[in-house]
Amino acid sequence: MKELGLALLLVGLISLVLPLINPNVQYVFLQWIDNWGPSVGWAIRGGIALLGLVLWRVGGRRG
Repeated sequence: MKELGLALLLVGLISLVLPLINPNVQYVFLQWIDNWGPSVGWAIRGGIALLGLVLWRVGGRRG
């Protein structure tokens, strides 16, 4: 569970940072998230990062 959480956390953080680094580039991975609008897209990105953080923290307590 810890590895899945870490992977989701990294994907979420990368998807949060990429549009801020270069907003003029269209990333294929992020375009499907923005189909529902920019606010919902940012919420999905943040939710992925938050879910990854929770899974990573919970997974770390078992081991």
